[in-house]
Amino acid sequence: MPDVQSCGFLIVRDEPTPSFLLMKHLTRWDLPKGHIDPGETKMQCALRELWEETGITPEQIVIDPDFKFKHDYVVRHKRDNKKKEKRLTVFLAQLIKPVTIIVTEHESYKWFEWKPPHSIQSKTIDPLLAKLAEHWTS
Repeated sequence: MPDVQSCGFLIVRDEPTPSFLLMKHLTRWDLPKGHIDPGETKMQCALRELWEETGITPEQIVIDPDFKFKHDYVVRHKRDNKKKEKRLTVFLAQLIKPVTIIVTEHESYKWFEWKPPHSIQSKTIDPLLAKLAEHWTS
């Protein structure tokens, strides 16, 4: 079992063009995601983080039950500066209708046009988008 676990969503939309949502950090683009709280399931964590970081509620999305992206990598833990194994679990959801994104924990956000292959962030985003492309063509 990894030392650290986080969960999030890749949110996609069809209008005005097929695109996906990423949040802007100081130095990179990332998903709306975060660490699992005690007693939470991965899905509960992902839904909570989605709402906290974007304002998107469960009623505004349709979750794809056939897509789950898991990615393990090493991070340096903020509290003790030690290397830890981290597992990221990402779920896929489609917006039902346009929403206003409420940015709370990031600098900004951007809807990226769906035009694979993508080269945005090699650690997690690019492998996630490659898996999504595979999922949509299978």
